[in-house]
This record gives sequence, C-alpha cells and structure tokens, in this order.
Amino acid sequence: MSGRKDFLSQPAPENYVAGLGRGATGFTTRSDLGPAREGPSEEQIKEALAKRAAQLGNAPPTAYGVPGKKEDDDDDDERFQDPENETGLFASGNYDREDDEADKIYAEVDAKMDKRRRARREERERKEREEYERNNPKIQQQFADLKRELGGLTDEDWQNIPEVGDLTGKNRRAKANLRERFYAVPDSVLAGARDSTQFDTTVNDDGAQPSAAADNLEGAMTNFANIGAARDKVLQVRLDQAAQGDVASGTATSIDPKGYLTSLTKSEVKASEIPVADVARARELLRSVINTNKKHGPGWIAAARLEEFAGKIVAARNLLTQAVEFCPKSEDVWLESMRLNENHNAKIIAKEALKHNDRSVRLWVEAMKLETITSNKKRVLRQALDHVPQSVAIWKEAVNLEEDPSDAKLLLAKATELIPLSVDLWLALARLETPENAQVVLNKARKAIPTSWEIWVAAARLQEQIGAEQMVGKIMDRAVKSLAKESAMLERERWIEVAENCEEEGANLTCKAIVEHTLGWGLDEDDDRKKIWMDDAKSSMVRGHYQTARSIYAYAIRVFPNSSIIWLAAADMERNHGTKESLVSLLEKAVEAVPTNEVLWMQLARERWNAGDIDEARRVLGKAFQQQPGNEDIWLAAVKLEADNGEVDQARELLKTARQEAGTDRVWIKSVAFERQQGNREAALDLVNQGLQLYPKAAKLWMQKGQIYDSKGMLPQAREAFNTGTRACPQSVPLWLLAARTDEKAGIIVKARSILDRARLAVPKNPELWVESVRLERRAGNNAAASQKMAQALQECPTSGLLWSERIWHLEARTQRKPRTLEAIKKNDSDPILYVTAARVFWGERRLDKAVTWFEKAIVLDPDIGDSWAWYLKFLRQHGTEEKQEETINKCVLSEPKHGEVWQSIAKAPENAKLGIEEILKLVATKLE
Repeated sequence: MSGRKDFLSQPAPENYVAGLGRGATGFTTRSDLGPAREGPSEEQIKEALAKRAAQLGNAPPTAYGVPGKKEDDDDDDERFQDPENETGLFASGNYDREDDEADKIYAEVDAKMDKRRRARREERERKEREEYERNNPKIQQQFADLKRELGGLTDEDWQNIPEVGDLTGKNRRAKANLRERFYAVPDSVLAGARDSTQFDTTVNDDGAQPSAAADNLEGAMTNFANIGAARDKVLQVRLDQAAQGDVASGTATSIDPKGYLTSLTKSEVKASEIPVADVARARELLRSVINTNKKHGPGWIAAARLEEFAGKIVAARNLLTQAVEFCPKSEDVWLESMRLNENHNAKIIAKEALKHNDRSVRLWVEAMKLETITSNKKRVLRQALDHVPQSVAIWKEAVNLEEDPSDAKLLLAKATELIPLSVDLWLALARLETPENAQVVLNKARKAIPTSWEIWVAAARLQEQIGAEQMVGKIMDRAVKSLAKESAMLERERWIEVAENCEEEGANLTCKAIVEHTLGWGLDEDDDRKKIWMDDAKSSMVRGHYQTARSIYAYAIRVFPNSSIIWLAAADMERNHGTKESLVSLLEKAVEAVPTNEVLWMQLARERWNAGDIDEARRVLGKAFQQQPGNEDIWLAAVKLEADNGEVDQARELLKTARQEAGTDRVWIKSVAFERQQGNREAALDLVNQGLQLYPKAAKLWMQKGQIYDSKGMLPQAREAFNTGTRACPQSVPLWLLAARTDEKAGIIVKARSILDRARLAVPKNPELWVESVRLERRAGNNAAASQKMAQALQECPTSGLLWSERIWHLEARTQRKPRTLEAIKKNDSDPILYVTAARVFWGERRLDKAVTWFEKAIVLDPDIGDSWAWYLKFLRQHGTEEKQEETINKCVLSEPKHGEVWQSIAKAPENAKLGIEEILKLVATKLE
C-alpha cells in the first residue's frame, strides 16, 4: 500500500485560489498572514542581496549601487537605436552590387504602388471632402450668391438699408408696456366726470333741493345716439372689408391704384421734417466711411446725396469733385457728379470721365444725352464706337438717331459685321430691309446664331406678311428640328408665351404655327395630354389670348378627334369669344366627329334655330334622330322647336311618338306640361295619371297632378295628390312644400305645420323646409314661434344664406340688420343670397355705390340665380341709367338663369311658357318686394 496521500488530503499548491476557473477572486486576510511582526533589518537585506549576487555570479552591491550598471536603466544597446546600423546578426553579411540593385528595384516597386494607391486615395478623399462640404457648407459659401447680388445694388438701395436699432432697449420698452394695464371706463363714469363741475339750478316741485343721489343719476345719462353712430361706423368699415377682402392678409379682390398712389405721396419724407441731429449723425458716419477708405465710391455718393437731401447742393458737388480724384475709375461716381452738375459743367465732367473710362458704355450714353443737337449726339456716339465697337447699346443709340432708313441700314450692316452674335441687331436690320432682302438677312443671322429662336419666329412672321401662308408652317417645322439639333429648344410653356406675343402683334398665322409644332414638345403618350392642353387653353383665355386658345383646341382636336370634352370646350369658347359663323362651323365638324353626343347635336340645332333657319334646325334634329333614335333630349328639343314655331299638332304627335319610343318619366312630364300650356287640363290630368301608373316614384308627376287639381279649384283632391306624393317620394322637398302650402291655403294651419314637421324628419338640415316653417308661423301672426323656429333652424343650418336673409328682413329690427348681415357673412362669405341681402341693406341706407358692389358680387358668384338679377334690375330702375339696365338685361339673357324662389315660380307657370328670359326677368323684378 502506497504512503502517498489521496488528492483531497494533499496540501493546496502555492497561490491556489479555490474556484478561480469559475470566476472566483482570491483575497488575503490577517489570519492568513499571521500576527504582525517587524520587517528585516538593514544588515539582513544586505546579506540577502550579497547571497543573491553570488548565486548569479555578480559582484555584491555597494553603497554606490550595483557595479557595472549605468545610472539609467536603459539596457538597449546603441546599435539598436539606429536602424541603418546593421550590426549584430547582419554584421558579418556581404553587401554587394546585386543587393544594391535589388534594393533599388524594390524601392521603385514600392514607389509605383504608392503612387497608384495615392491617386486612388486622393480621389476618394476629394470626393469625400466635396460630399462633406456639400452637406455642410461654410458660412461664406451659403452667402456667396447673395454677395454676388450685392454688386447689382444701386446707391438708393444702399441708402435704404435700415440701421440696426437698440434691440435690447426696444425689448425692454416692449416688456414695460406689457406690464401696463388699461381698462375701459364705463360711460356712466365719463358722464359723471363731465357733469361734476356743473351747477344744477333746477328746483323740485315741492321746493326742496335735489339730493346728491339725484344729481349723480342725472349726470350719468349716456348719449346713446353718439354710441349708436360710432357702432354703425365700425360696422360699415367691417362690411367694406368683407366686400373688398382683407388687404393685409392678401385676399383683397380689388385695389384702387389711384388711392394707393395717393397714400404713397402722403408718406413721402421731407428734409424739413427730419431732425438736424439725425442729419449730423449721418454726416459723421459717412465722413468716417470716406476717411476709412477714400477709394470707396459708394461712400462718396452716399455722402453727396445726404448733402443734396439736406439742401446743400454746393457741398454735394464739392464732395463729388473730391470723389472723382480718389475714384477715377468708378462709373457711378462720375455719373453722380454729372447728374448734380447737369445744368453747369456736366459736359466738362463727362469729357474728364471718358478720359479715365474710355470703354464705359454708360458714360458714353450719358455724355450723348447731355448734347442737345443731333449732330453732336452722333459725333459723341461715333467716338464711342471707336473705343467700344462691340457695344450693342451704343449701336442701337446710333441707329435710333438716324432719320434716313438707308443710313440706319448701313449702320446696322456694319454692326452685324462687328457683332454677329447680337440677335437684336439682326432683327432690326431685317425690319428695315425689303421682304426679299429681309429673307437674306435672316438667313445670314440664322447661320451666325443657330441657337436663336427669335430669328426663326421673325422669318415665319415675314412669310405671313408677304402672304406665303404655307411657308409659315414649314419654317416652324424646320425651326423645331434645327433648335432640337442644337439643344436650344424652348420649353412648351415658353412657346405658348411666344405664340401669345405673336397674337398681340397681329401675327395669327405664326401664332397658330407655333402652337401646332410645339404644343406636344416634351409630352409622351402616357401623360395626360388632354387635360394639360385644356388647361393651357383656359389659361390663354384668362389672359385674353383667344386665338392662341383656339389654336390649342384645334391641335388637341386633331390629336383626339373623338373627345366630346374638347369639342364642347372649343364650342363654348367660340360661343363666348368667337363669331356665330365660326361656332356653327365648329359644331358641324363636331357632330361629324362625335355623332353619338346629343349635346353637340342640340347645340347645333339651337344655333340654327337662333339664326332663324328653322328648316336647317329641323334637318339637324332629323340627323340626330338617325344617330340616336331613342334619345329623349333630341325628342324634347324637336318638340320645343315645333311648339315655339306654332306647330302644336306636330309637337303633340312628336310627344306621342316619344312616349312610345323613348318613354321615360321626363317625356311624360314634358307631355303633361305641354298640355297644361295649351290649356287642356283634362288631357293633362289623363296623361299624369297614365304616367303615375308607369312611374309612381316620379315626384314631378305628383306635383303636376296636385297643381292641376289646384288650378281647377279642387283643393281636397289636390291635398290628397300631394299627400300621396309625399309618401311615395319622401325625399322631394318641393313636394313637401306644395303639400304644406295647399293645406295652409285651405285654412288648415295645424295640418300644414304637421306636414312640415314630418318633412324635416324625412329631409333633415334642409334650409328650405325650415324657412317655410318660419314663414308659416309668421303668416299666421305668431312671431314668437317664428323666432323660436328660426333659432332652431340656425342651429341646424348655421351657414344658410336663405335662413339669415329671412331673419334679417322679417325677424330683426331695422337697426339690427347691418350687424346681423355682418355676422351672417362671417358664417358664410360665399353665399349670393347674403350678398344680395347686404346690397339691399346698403340700398335702404342710400349707400348706392356699396349696393352696386354687393349686387355685382352676387351676380358674379352665381349667375344662375335669377332672383339676384331681378333685384339688381329693380335697383337700377330706381337709381341706374337706361344703358346700365340694358347691359344688365343682356348679361342676364346670356347667363340663362334657372333658379331662385321667385324666378322659378314665374318661369315655370304654364301661362309664361312662351316668354323669354328678358320678359321673365322684368316680371320677377316687378313682383319682388
């Protein structure tokens, strides 16, 4: 049996730490070290060091340190400090010529590789630096463009730069002002203070003196008339702002240029109004600027203008005399000096200025303007051309002075030789030449400047002037190809502007050719070209260039010949801004291109009808029948044509055929209306009953049935028809209104009120139903209930102009109409009914100009409302001229209004079926209250 202990009984190794591999940390405690004791003595340390040195074979240490050891502890040999000193391992090597050659080869390879990498590295670093500078530009780079623009500032701009004030003091004063509080003083306090110093000499009836309280009460009486006048003035200002828009916010619709200029004149500053201290302070500042840099021309100019502003012209001239000595190369200084000495020795100054600046175009031109005799002007310009022969401005001035065209042509010929790249000179020469020579000149100009589109346009206009219409299009075709080849093609929008300029100058053929050859430039088939071109045409019409718009529509129609939208838009433009012949010609082409569009057929028939050619209108409708035999619009148009021309039997037969072939509810409604217009109420009643069997949901048929019974005096049957119709068509507001009015007519107010309540439940938030409820209560004499209904109505429909108008005119006192109108316009500033209400308010106050403004705003906002036209005509009958009335009537006829409460009640009456818009307008204006 071995005497070796087992593993767990063996002592632990030195410095052993249990669990060290699992992250444990060893530590030592006092119990591990044992009790504290003294350290070794000095003799023991020396003995230990000597014993150690003997073991290593070294000399024992002495009091001066270890023998043989340097003072510093650096054991490195000097040979290791010099990398070129190859000693030690390489000391015994032989270094010959081959090694030297190899080192050179390696050095060349390293240099070449470093050069290649350096180029790539520098390129990469350059790109990174540029990217960084682009993303993080320096301050001077951010303002570089602004610094360049400073070079174009005039002296006036420099003078108008505001000075930096004391912002700290300004902010301090602003904060101090915020701490102040202001309170509105009651009128009673003001009135009491006013009367406190007055003596009351009145005596009461009982002989006693009035008490102090009575005095105070009497002294506190408020002048409500003045307060009301002030309030009316404020309301007037606000209504004027609402009519014209908020100028401060940029929404103004009209500006008075005369008044604007007047206000500018009033704001001019006079020298006498500026304190003397400010002038002196500015003079000191400018003197400092001049003394700092005497060669700074703008500083001298500013100082001179200050003296001129202060009224010291002589001082200003003296300053400029010094300025030209220090800044002889500054054009601005010389020009300013010439301006101030215009009536004295300006020519001498100009001569001196040209000695120092003989290539200054501005100085030569100003020197020419100083001359009063034409020959002297020419002499100055000839001298200028000797010094600056490449100046286009001087050549233009020289040509303008020539009275003989032949001399002008000689000058322009010489100018084009010296300056062949000036388009203006070439065009001016071409205008002076004959048509044959002008073509030669333009050909030379085109060769000299192949990138100029102006020369191509001028060539096209020249062909138009000589009558070669076919050549205009060919020239523009060549122009587009040539400019595209030279990469000088303009954008499409810019070409439209060029076409509009040609239209303004009367070159309509050139305008058309430009549009035809450039309108599609830059657009692909995938783009929404139809919409883009229609927008271009509308923009041209807005700017008043109708020939350009006509050319755009013509090109769009050629690309999209089957588009009804483009044909209708082009017809609308011809109707408003063209002739009747051009409109008829366009519509004839339209119906051939789009024969399935009934609107185009009907427009053509109407134009033929309005021209008085009834047979041609019938022929057009006959062709329309062939293309669309079942179209109700064409049938009804044919019926109207025959009825208006007195062919009653023919119209009745057409309606009968239409009910069989195109039997829609609209055809039945027109059939009933036709019989009512002819006075055949029994036939109309029979037709309406037949129609209701086919179309029980047609609300107009139920209304016609009730109206027929009402016209015959059969109110119970009429009430039954309307009530049945409301159950069949609960969403029809006119049907509910007729049912309520019939019950009211029969004297059953409770039933009418119930019908309107049910109508508001079926059709909530409808202003017409609420207005009818209010009117029902008002007609019944129950104004309190009417006001209550109005309050409920405005809660549901707060922006309804109809409700606000009813309230203003029937539920408000006269003095409250203007405030209520302003409140309503704030709720809804785009309601024509409110505009008419505002106009009537001003009308009642005899503010006729304001009334006209609001009437016209209402008509422009929605010309389809006939009541607005009628109110305006009624106003003009009292306060307008005959010409203005006639103009308003003509505009109304062109607008063809179809809506309005009173307008519809008169226009749709059977007895007024044959009346025109003018007659209806006059009837409505007479009926309005």
